[in-house]
Amino acid sequence: MTRFPIISKFLARRVLAGMVVGASVITTSLMPVSGHAEVPYFEDAVAKGTLPPMLERLPEHPNVIDFGAEDKTIGKYGGEFVTIMGRSKDIRMAVVYGYARLVGYDPDLNLQPDILEALDVNEEGNVFTLHIRKGHKWSDGAPFTAEDFRYYWEDIVNNDELYPVGPPRFLFVGDEPATFEILDEYTVRYSWSQSNPFFLAELAATLPPFIYRPAHYLKQFHEKYRDRDEIDAIVAERSLRSWAVLHTDMDRPDRLSNINRPSLDPWLVTTEEPSDRFVFVRNPYYHRVDPEGNQLPYIDRMIFNISNSKLVPAKVGAGEVDLQSRVLSLKDYTFLKQSEAKQNYQVRLWDVGAGAHAALYPNLTCSDPVWRGVLRDVRFRRALSMAINRTEINRVLYFGLAQPTNNTVLRKSPLFKPEYRESFTNFDTDAANALLDDMGLAERDSDGIRLLPDGRPMEIIVETTGENPEHDDMLELIGDSWRQVGVKMFVKGLQREVLRNRAYSGETIMSIFNGVDNGLATPNTVPSEFVPAQQDSLQWPKWGQYYQTDGEAGEAPDMPAAKELMNQYRKWQTSNEKGRKEAWQDILDINSENMFSIGLIGNVPQPVVVDKDMRNVPEKGIHSWEPGAFFGIYRPDTFWWDR
Repeated sequence: MTRFPIISKFLARRVLAGMVVGASVITTSLMPVSGHAEVPYFEDAVAKGTLPPMLERLPEHPNVIDFGAEDKTIGKYGGEFVTIMGRSKDIRMAVVYGYARLVGYDPDLNLQPDILEALDVNEEGNVFTLHIRKGHKWSDGAPFTAEDFRYYWEDIVNNDELYPVGPPRFLFVGDEPATFEILDEYTVRYSWSQSNPFFLAELAATLPPFIYRPAHYLKQFHEKYRDRDEIDAIVAERSLRSWAVLHTDMDRPDRLSNINRPSLDPWLVTTEEPSDRFVFVRNPYYHRVDPEGNQLPYIDRMIFNISNSKLVPAKVGAGEVDLQSRVLSLKDYTFLKQSEAKQNYQVRLWDVGAGAHAALYPNLTCSDPVWRGVLRDVRFRRALSMAINRTEINRVLYFGLAQPTNNTVLRKSPLFKPEYRESFTNFDTDAANALLDDMGLAERDSDGIRLLPDGRPMEIIVETTGENPEHDDMLELIGDSWRQVGVKMFVKGLQREVLRNRAYSGETIMSIFNGVDNGLATPNTVPSEFVPAQQDSLQWPKWGQYYQTDGEAGEAPDMPAAKELMNQYRKWQTSNEKGRKEAWQDILDINSENMFSIGLIGNVPQPVVVDKDMRNVPEKGIHSWEPGAFFGIYRPDTFWWDR
């Protein structure tokens, strides 16, 4: 097994595909840490003996961040930073921003071990050996070991009451589940008979699956490890249905609803819901250090203030935050720049990684049989697209700084073709009218609105989460232009969860939401956003549900183009890198021709407001959910105050 001190971008992509030949991904340094001062935040606790000294809290080989590669400076300890979230559920962004992962992306989108000390992948890409850092501890000081991986595999995802449908799909290759082995206290292995190109991509995700859990803590809520009468008493006291519900409530690693649950993140939640102010404090056992051996994070506390989304720009302009991108949009840029001189902040514009800033999603699996037939006709989807004046949207809402686009990969992606971005995006009401007439939808009512085949007026209800005011502004402009082709729009605002559930059940006809997360896809990126493999893909939720439940729910794809997408998805899963690229291009070609989603506008710069005294925040970055975790890949644990 060859060991590489640094993983190149090329190698990282091959690792992501599970095809590294006899190679191991390891950290850039195994530098021992010694002779450094205690973190001031913990000095009193160490002096009182309630907390071990720093050197005893760190792993034997902590993750040493390469400041040279990331253009960072050694920082100072102390302080807090404040940011605003639009709703209390968004406290999960602490997990996103912290971006502590078994393996994760660096700012150049190379894949690197993080929580893991090393990762070995065999030549066939079907055997993954994970090496845990010796001495790594949970936030309560308990050892982090192979037992935490075993507990997840045996006692959670393979427990029928906790996971009735079994382990997540990325832990399968076809119908074959992973073979899980414990090699020693700090080494575990996952293997399959064939390569698994999903495994590492999931581990590095913005919201990862957490294939390890704090076993020492959660066992007290598991029927296998605690007296049943004691557990039943807790269940009754909390008015819950079963021990499984109790266990799930006590776990939830991405929701942070249990402030007592141990974590490996840089900051730990200390505030219980409900609240409009959530305080996170530094993790005394965090595994990263700077090049001089100083334990990260530099900043002691992270504050999430909860506020109505409409008030966030005003609060930012009033100087109430230290770091903010969430909820802000380009339309806030002028106001924020005007306030910049009065406040101690800078407004930076970052590139985005999403395939489109917003897109319309016709629900091809809606329950209304008439609308289903209309939406599935590609002429209808193309007509709606050509009846959108994207140039007007760009000028009115984005000062002409954005770009009309389909919902597809970006220019920076090696898979990009100009036609992916441009097809059927020209504003041409004559061509759109001709397509609708050709469909046999020429008959109109007295108001000029076309009639559906069953005689109903063609009134499309577009559902929105109401979280992004820009979506409402876009829909107003689109509604005006659609009237020119005889289509009337109504807008219905819903909570996100309600919208998704309506789409899943087939009640939604069309919705507006963000574009694909990963517009920077490579041949080794999982193409799940472009094929009917996910229930939360709003253009085909029932097909995605069918795939995710192995046919137990939802509907099997019954359109030729959708079937071919799944054929190419299977080809991608079983191919080498050349075959994966071919499959990706076919998938993108099919999407481009069929307009399964209707992209509106893209390349909209993201305002990022940064206090002038905060260091190590990039001047330019990519603001992307996947991959990138917004600030996550830039490591907020390395940000510090120069005051």
